[in-house]
Amino acid sequence: MIPERAGSSTDTRLANDVEDMTRCLEGEELVPRTIGTAAFSESRLDTLQSRLSAAYKGLHALLITSGAQDFLTAEEIGVANYFAEKFDIHHIFPRAWCEAQKISRARWNTAVNKTALSGRTNRKIGGRAPSKYTATLDAETTEGGVSLDEILAGHQITPEYLRTDDFDEFYAARKEALLKLIEAAMEKSALRDGTGDLSDYNEEDIDDVGENADAA
Repeated sequence: MIPERAGSSTDTRLANDVEDMTRCLEGEELVPRTIGTAAFSESRLDTLQSRLSAAYKGLHALLITSGAQDFLTAEEIGVANYFAEKFDIHHIFPRAWCEAQKISRARWNTAVNKTALSGRTNRKIGGRAPSKYTATLDAETTEGGVSLDEILAGHQITPEYLRTDDFDEFYAARKEALLKLIEAAMEKSALRDGTGDLSDYNEEDIDDVGENADAA
């Protein structure tokens, strides 16, 4: 996963990519600089809103390929099903509910509050409180012999926070879980807010990590 490109000019990046790709095609074993200098900041998760963002796409690709299942059918989403079964990225705490609770768009519209769901499941959820729609889904998934809590865990969601409509705790727990998923994929630590821990990065690698917030 390459969530962000490190700070350098476009010409430099292109030259590095061409050189590294050529060396790989010639049989040399190396980690391309594009991958080696990729970095991700914890605070970036608080700004990911646009599906056009590479980090946004990469995050949801990680969830889809890690075995996430549909909330209602328990069907593994996967790349093929994502397109064939009309899955899309939807809000976990529905927009209507969040707005009614006066939660700011800057929080409820980030990737932390989004995941892949089928259109059918999203219609079941509607704009209801998570505690309401999980009760509905519980009945249907139990009848199908699967556990909704296990499905939610596969999306890096802590079930109890949905069942108690606790957006703040949900957000904090899922943000941390997503960050760990990203770190595992990158095989390096993220830039944690307030820690100053840059041990996995060179200074030139972090010039503009997480600099550009996405539009809604």
